[in-house]
Amino acid sequence: MANRLFFAALCLSLLLPAHAADQSLQAWIDTALPGTILRLPPGIYRGPASITKPLTLEGNGKVIVDGGGKGTVLTIKADRVTIRGLTLRASGDSHDAIDGAIMVTEGSGLLIENNVIEDVLFGISLHRTTDSIIRHNRIRSRPVDSADRGDGLRLWYSTGNRIENNDIAQIRDITVSNSPHNRYTGNTIRDSRRAFNFLFSHRSLVDRNILDKNSTGIIALNSDGLIIRGNRILHAMDASGAGIALKETSAALVIDNEIVHCAHGIMADSPMDAINRIVFINNVIAHNITGIYFYGAKGGHIAINNTFRSNLWPVTAIGDGDPMNDTWWGNTWDTYEGFDLDGDGFGDKPHELHAYADRLWIETPSVTFFRNSPVLELLDFLERLAPFSAPSLILRDTAPRMQPAKAYN
Repeated sequence: MANRLFFAALCLSLLLPAHAADQSLQAWIDTALPGTILRLPPGIYRGPASITKPLTLEGNGKVIVDGGGKGTVLTIKADRVTIRGLTLRASGDSHDAIDGAIMVTEGSGLLIENNVIEDVLFGISLHRTTDSIIRHNRIRSRPVDSADRGDGLRLWYSTGNRIENNDIAQIRDITVSNSPHNRYTGNTIRDSRRAFNFLFSHRSLVDRNILDKNSTGIIALNSDGLIIRGNRILHAMDASGAGIALKETSAALVIDNEIVHCAHGIMADSPMDAINRIVFINNVIAHNITGIYFYGAKGGHIAINNTFRSNLWPVTAIGDGDPMNDTWWGNTWDTYEGFDLDGDGFGDKPHELHAYADRLWIETPSVTFFRNSPVLELLDFLERLAPFSAPSLILRDTAPRMQPAKAYN
């Protein structure tokens, strides 16, 4: 009797979906023909696994793939692969091996959407991946110090991809290296180190993202032709943090962004090519310690129709050269002291920003600790009242607006 019951239970276990991590995901993948839509029964599946043929893998939000703490949970080595509705967790912990949830070693036409990625080192890595879509995924690294986490997204020599509407938090960075012509739209990135880190990734579009409580919002190095448009960048308040930081980057367009409560709203050096200027249009730059911080040789920037409000210092410029090589027009300044007697909406005299006692901490960084102290405030007042030397001109806006060109709540 006992033997018959045992045999019946064994047969039943073969017919029903397994639970815990008893099922091998690789076994399911190996039995599927190329081009198959593989709808996995609800349950927990063992990884790591690898896909080497066109395949659609669907979990409908009821499938967990557990890597068991070893390597990368799912590796893709094929074109036209879709990964949808899975929870991927428990990767290995090697930064050198880039252990994570999904690694694409080479592929085209991929769709990775509606997945939950948690308790992994790296999130999704795209290496030599083209014309693919990563959207509506929830990505988290491990709850450790930000420098010890992995990248939520990592693009390397990948182009023509769309990264859209992902919920990303508790990662190290999104690293984009040698990967031009990609689009990053509608993502939310929070509580991380660098939301976007571009290296040699020209003509990228960063559009309508929310970047909140990261050490730095967007940093770009040697990445020409960037368009940074319509983003909300908030609370990047680390000592060296910035909403947007551009270095050795030319022909960048920064337009229609809200940059609020950051250590530096925007940091930029001068473009390497004087013709390929960095252009700032219609941005709201508010409640930052420094609104815009230019360093290096002066010049190469155009700023039009931006709103500066409640920044401790609206603009700081450090370096040699003529500040008139920058173009300022139609910006709104809460420190403007002129009038609009002819009612055309623009001030009757240019807005000029000079450095008086500010030159002490601008030219001697060690004095920065004392800025906004009563002593420096008094010294600045005396310098403005009766200058001992000619103040340094930082900028001249030839047509300051009396009202913002863009509303800000």
